[in-house]
Amino acid sequence: MISSSPRRRTSPLTHVGPATHRSDTSADTPAHAIEVRNVTKRFGSNLALADVSFTIAPGRVFGVIGPNGAGKTTLMRTLHDIIRATSGSATVLGTDSRNAGPELRRRIDYLPGDLILEGRVSGRRLLQHYTDISGPVRDGRIEELADRLKLDLNRPVRKRSKGNKQKLGVIQAFMHDPELLVLDEPTTGLDPLMQQEFLSLVREASAAGKTVFLSSRVMSEIQQAADAVAILRDGRIVTIASVEELRNTAIRHLRMSATCVGTAEMAAILGAVPGVGGLQCTLIAANQTEATATLSGEIRPVIQAVGALQLTDPVLEEPDLEESVLTLYSAPAASAATTSTTRGRS
Repeated sequence: MISSSPRRRTSPLTHVGPATHRSDTSADTPAHAIEVRNVTKRFGSNLALADVSFTIAPGRVFGVIGPNGAGKTTLMRTLHDIIRATSGSATVLGTDSRNAGPELRRRIDYLPGDLILEGRVSGRRLLQHYTDISGPVRDGRIEELADRLKLDLNRPVRKRSKGNKQKLGVIQAFMHDPELLVLDEPTTGLDPLMQQEFLSLVREASAAGKTVFLSSRVMSEIQQAADAVAILRDGRIVTIASVEELRNTAIRHLRMSATCVGTAEMAAILGAVPGVGGLQCTLIAANQTEATATLSGEIRPVIQAVGALQLTDPVLEEPDLEESVLTLYSAPAASAATTSTTRGRS
């Protein structure tokens, strides 16, 4: 067996609401929690989003990755009708986002990337203020989340670090147990331990049938949490795929040796496998040949090709999500666009 080795500023106050708790799957539940069709957004001559389309099925975690200026925040604000698309449409929980009113917003919680919090009150009073406006949460929910995030609710907001202010934002987003969570770079300022706790909250929400739309510049965050990933570059979707599929687009490095086979035979066997490149075969002992190569695509054809050989210590260096994304970002725009599955995944 071949082994692998790793290589407008917006306060949440006006855009949060309590969940309508769901104990079962309703017959009128829409097929898609989010459906974005051909959304384009221009700010004057600046093209922020270009013909973006995708769908997210209920109960899924959908991640969007891109650098600053890629269009992540613009996309999320379009879903909330904080800004209007120049063209195209976005449907959220079965409702056109342009017609979103209090009823829809009660089913969604949004954590903006430019989180602004009232500094003169305690964290507890701030969260209570949100419940006064948006509706109650179940007993003990705020305290439960604060305990998990190691947050003192009684300390004034203005005396908190950036990370602790972000924890308040995370609590605000999760405390109503909404049907849909839209989270714009939610772990900004959180230490690694709290990032893991946040990811646990995301996984629990998904397991409970909630939908999570998550943007991030942290590759490991998306890698651990998302069912599917959209990569944005200059307002365009480069591709939409699962994490595994994205890994398969990156170049991996393969090394193996085999006994009782010569260099020419080894080269012929591996050279015939689709995706194998940079192949070098070297005789390292009287009856042992070592092969090194790069691989783009699945490993299965390689395993099938060398199945009859007497292999020793085969190693495939698996790329992580970051390497895969960098591979796509380095591709020419036209080439990347041909790999884009802009219809999305459910």
